[in-house]
Amino acid sequence: MEDRLLRRREVEALTGLARAALMRHVAKGTFPPPLKINSRCNRWKESAVRAWIASLPEKGATPAAEA
Repeated sequence: MEDRLLRRREVEALTGLARAALMRHVAKGTFPPPLKINSRCNRWKESAVRAWIASLPEKGATPAAEA
């Protein structure tokens, strides 16, 4: 399977994050950094974005220690 390179707007749509929130996560190291294609072009690997989404806790899920 081919790993697509996603534009920022595609990443925003896939994650539900606004541009500012996306860039804050990148700056904090909590979201995969983009690949620098050239001086004005950044892209994210689709597999990295989907892995980040999969790593998020389920809504309403409680940690095992609290359950």
